[in-house]
Formats: sequence, C-alpha cells, structure tokens
Amino acid sequence: MSVRTHPSQWVSAQGQYAGSASRFAAYLIDLIASTVLYLLALAIISFVVQIVTGSPVSWHRNNIVVVIIYVAWQFLYFGFQWAADGSTWGMALLGLQVVRASGTRLDPWRGWVRSLTFPLGFLTLGLGFLGILVQREHRALYDLIAGTTVVYAWDARAARLRFLARQAEPVVAGAAAPAPAKPVAVTADGPSLAGQAGSEVGPDALAEAGPHPEPSATGEAPPGTGPAAGQ
Repeated sequence: MSVRTHPSQWVSAQGQYAGSASRFAAYLIDLIASTVLYLLALAIISFVVQIVTGSPVSWHRNNIVVVIIYVAWQFLYFGFQWAADGSTWGMALLGLQVVRASGTRLDPWRGWVRSLTFPLGFLTLGLGFLGILVQREHRALYDLIAGTTVVYAWDARAARLRFLARQAEPVVAGAAAPAPAKPVAVTADGPSLAGQAGSEVGPDALAEAGPHPEPSATGEAPPGTGPAAGQ
C-alpha cells in the first residue's frame, strides 16, 4: 500500500514513475561499476601490501572476509549516492532518481535506509521486488520501508513539445515587412507615383502642369470648357 498526503505533493513527470525495465538496467550498470571499483581497490591494496611486506596477498572470493567487505562496499556505494542526490551512476545515466513518496527531495537518511533494506528484495526470493511490477507507484519492499519511490528525472513530454515548437518557427525569422504603398498623383496623362525618383509629377509639378483659369465673376465658364470643348 502507498499513502499520498495531498495531490499537490504527488510525483510529477518530470515525474512519471520509473518502470521495471529501466530500473533493472540501471541496477546492472551500477552493479558492474561497483564491482569494477571493488576489484580495482583490491588490486591496489594487494600491490601496496606486496611492496611493504614482500609477500603477495591472495583475495579468494570464497573467503568470508572478502564477501563481507564486498557487501559493505555495496551498501556504501548505493547509500552514499542515494543520500547525496538520490541518484546513482546508473540511474543518472538512464534519467532516474529516488525521491520521497510525496515527490519531494530525498532526505539523506532515507537514502541510507533504502540502501540498508535493499537486500530484502533478494532475501525474500524476489518477492520484495514484486511491487515494482504490480503497484501503481512501482515501489518495492525497501521503497515502502524507506518511504521512497523512483521517478524519471527528465521530462520527456516537455522536451518533445519544445522540439516541435522549434521546428514550427519560420525559417526566416527576420523577414522584412512589406514596404508601404506610395501615394499616387492623378495628372492629365494618367496616374503616376508622386514620390517616384526622377518623376516630373510632384506637388510643384502639379502646380505647373497647366493653366488654372479662375472662374469669372459672372459665373460664365471660361473659354474652352463648355459642352463643345470635349467634342
């Protein structure tokens, strides 16, 4: 069972709960990394001891001391990284992070508790991992004890939307705005751009384009403007 205190504190996707495949892959990466570091440390210790004492040191894997040291190293490897930022090397590589069941940042002591109870998954013959497959929050037995859960630390959906938004931007971002239309002056020869360079039609040219007879005081039309003038 899992208890959620308030919807506003639920894990967000940044936040979707991590599935079993990604968690198992992250564990394999961490197991390989921790084992390589452990063997490298043993080799360095053997080399130093051989130089100091003059006799080689043999580390047999059936030796109970070697087994205890290896188990303690695994506890430190996982516990320290979970307590530090909630993510091991393998989890960080696959975008996973351990958080509290409420979705908030993991307390350091919870990281150590999770590391200490992690072997319960194996000691229960795998039943401790069953919650990862059947529970909605994919919480294993040690997650329930430590009050933790595993989520994706990156928001794939938001990243996809940002990518699509960038693809939808116009190719030419700084396209020039269309030039405003120039005024047109109507003359006896037809319409002409008033602002055209080199044009003779302008405010001054229109004033000089031809005679502008004044209307007569008697209201008679000037010569040449009567009805017969257009015939």
